[in-house]
Amino acid sequence: MIENTPPRRLPVRLPPHSDELLSSWIGRHAAFYSVPPLVMLRHCLPEASSLRAADLLLSSDQEIRLANMFATEPAVMRRMTFANVAQSSHRLISARPTQVCTNCSPGHTEPILRSQLLGWRITCPLCGNQLRDAGRREIPSPFQQYQDAALRGEKLLDDEAERGIGTWISPTDIARLLLMRRIPRPIPREHDLWRFRVLGAIIPDLDRVVAVEQENLPTPAKPILPLHMRPALLAGIAIVERAGPEMLRMLRGHMMGDNRGRFTDAAESMIARARRWKASSQMHLI
Repeated sequence: MIENTPPRRLPVRLPPHSDELLSSWIGRHAAFYSVPPLVMLRHCLPEASSLRAADLLLSSDQEIRLANMFATEPAVMRRMTFANVAQSSHRLISARPTQVCTNCSPGHTEPILRSQLLGWRITCPLCGNQLRDAGRREIPSPFQQYQDAALRGEKLLDDEAERGIGTWISPTDIARLLLMRRIPRPIPREHDLWRFRVLGAIIPDLDRVVAVEQENLPTPAKPILPLHMRPALLAGIAIVERAGPEMLRMLRGHMMGDNRGRFTDAAESMIARARRWKASSQMHLI
């Protein structure tokens, strides 16, 4: 079988950059050998469906075969992917680079670093510098006053996604709740309702900024905000996590109709899980 056939090592191996994404590394080899990136990947893994799929998840067998082809260790392959990222956090992984660290990114287009696709980051995980929009636009964040809380929210999401460290509630789940639509009071003109999200009940500046920019926020299904807007969501996550379950119940009051029902069901499910988590933690201390 193809899976049991030891692949021949490539005669020339390009060293990976720190935090380089697997598809980027494969792509650089493809350019060196003058073949399309997917052809290069399938030369190593004939069953591979796409570069994106390889970035998100490699089996242990695939890691071993790739490592053999590139004369390196399977652990090196794994660190270049998102295989260790919690499945719940995959919705926060962008399909293309959305940000860049001018200190750690050697080039404008290549290599692509893992951190450039992480939709919860506002700082570089390698050097700690503030990230910039991948389009090199200089758009200062209108939420600088929430920077401390935003950095705490970034850490909560990073701990959950990259290290499996949690608290009483998943920060990814909080993000989804905060991006649900809400009905402010007094109720505005009907055509303005699109811009109001639960997050605006915690970060009051948000409604004004969204109105000025006339840019709809992403949905709970893919909660990746533009970089200059991201501190608002990160700060909101940190505030809810620190305040505890009662804040979720308070936020329910900003909802109406079916959205209120969906928010209530999701929030109460999270609170119930939090109680079980707390009880389990206390048992381990006994």
